[in-house]
Amino acid sequence: MQSSASGQGMRRLYSIVISLAAVSANTAFAAQSTYVNERFGTVCTFPDDIFTDRQPEPENGDGQVWLSADGASLTCSGILNIDHETPKDFVVSEKASNEPGYKVTYGKAGKDRAVLSGVKNGKIFYERRLFGGDGVIRTVWIDYPPALKSKYDPLVGAIAGSLKGP
Repeated sequence: MQSSASGQGMRRLYSIVISLAAVSANTAFAAQSTYVNERFGTVCTFPDDIFTDRQPEPENGDGQVWLSADGASLTCSGILNIDHETPKDFVVSEKASNEPGYKVTYGKAGKDRAVLSGVKNGKIFYERRLFGGDGVIRTVWIDYPPALKSKYDPLVGAIAGSLKGP
């Protein structure tokens, strides 16, 4: 009986720890917004206490840009894949780019997605693209000053990971 009681106590303690972790996680990310683009169905979730300055939506309705007070930006958008580009095509062409002030330091292509990071115009950037079977490329782009790397690096994965489409 003692081992059964001990087992129940451990399960209760485990349950409490899990509950506290969930409360803590929800508190840490309480200020979130989820953006859904009407034209392409692009979806991304981000901390709206950081990206507070929503820019006017472009006339073509392809996405949205938000700015932060400290110089970062977030773009969530979609485009028609009229050239039938693949994730590999995208990564190869971006790595080969000679655009001044633009350097890709990491690029990876999967079956239906691509990820890039590097530097553009003095800012660190991270880009994730989903190549949908519906002929749409959905993108999340985040850039920020290098001095804020420790603030934004932990956010990038969660924001980029939230990118999806229908």
